[in-house]
Amino acid sequence: MNILVVDDNRTNLVIITKFVERLSCTPIQAQNGEQALEKFKACQPDIVLLDVMMPDIDGFEVARRIRAMEEPGDWTPIIFLSAMSGDKDIEQGIAAGGDDYLTKPVSEVIFGAKVRAMQRIVQMRTALLLLAKKLDTANQELKRISASDGLTGIANRRFFDEYISREWRRARRNDSSLALMMCDVDHFKHYNDNYGHQAGDDCLRQIAQSLAHTMERGSDIVARYGGEEFAVILPETQIGGALVVAEKIRHAVHHLNLPHAGAPIARITLSIGIAAMIPEDDNSPHELIERADRALYRAKHEGRDRVCRFDGQQGS
Repeated sequence: MNILVVDDNRTNLVIITKFVERLSCTPIQAQNGEQALEKFKACQPDIVLLDVMMPDIDGFEVARRIRAMEEPGDWTPIIFLSAMSGDKDIEQGIAAGGDDYLTKPVSEVIFGAKVRAMQRIVQMRTALLLLAKKLDTANQELKRISASDGLTGIANRRFFDEYISREWRRARRNDSSLALMMCDVDHFKHYNDNYGHQAGDDCLRQIAQSLAHTMERGSDIVARYGGEEFAVILPETQIGGALVVAEKIRHAVHHLNLPHAGAPIARITLSIGIAAMIPEDDNSPHELIERADRALYRAKHEGRDRVCRFDGQQGS
């Protein structure tokens, strides 16, 4: 453990340094406030032993500057060593950022006990920080797992519901368009019947990854909506932009060339319905979902392997 020893008196500096060495710690010496701040920044000691009365910057000011230099969440124990032993002096030292206050001449026994106590606090704090970091990592992983579809690895229905609600509120605040596409694998029941459920699962995984790779913006997400149905949320996108993305998705699935003997063109295809809305106070994401669903129904009714957009005038 590295300990910064700060004292302008050479004799005191030597004595305290020997105390530190007998505790099997490594001393870092400084003879004034400026040196103390420089060495604190360069060496990042585990503990600071700080004289109060110094010719350039007094110890209280050094302590305040050390606390100002620390990053959020950092903490280095500071023990004042001073001949000033009045109640006000001790109060001022603690207020300046100190953690303990020893009066000179310092007893080596008391000094050792105080430093070992600070060492234990530092070690416990380090252990708690490591535990907190592990817990945070575990929580992030749990959050990722809870938001992911177990089969395909993309976002699941729960994440979809949360995300579309959040983006709906954002679009309403910004008066921007939110687009949604619903995608359904054509003739998928026949595919499962012909090739088996294992092949069906592999087919869904390949389609999901193809859709995910088509997304060009971090805000665009693909989710497994249920069964063989996928949903794509496109924030700040009007219907024309959604049409472009939908056609890219449809062609990407074509290029997978997944054979499907029960389909008209003997390979896996997608039907896609799209809708876009600028949210208002009197509507909700459910209306956007319903519009995209109706457009999907029309795409399947008109022959599948196509993109249809919601058009209220046509009753789609």
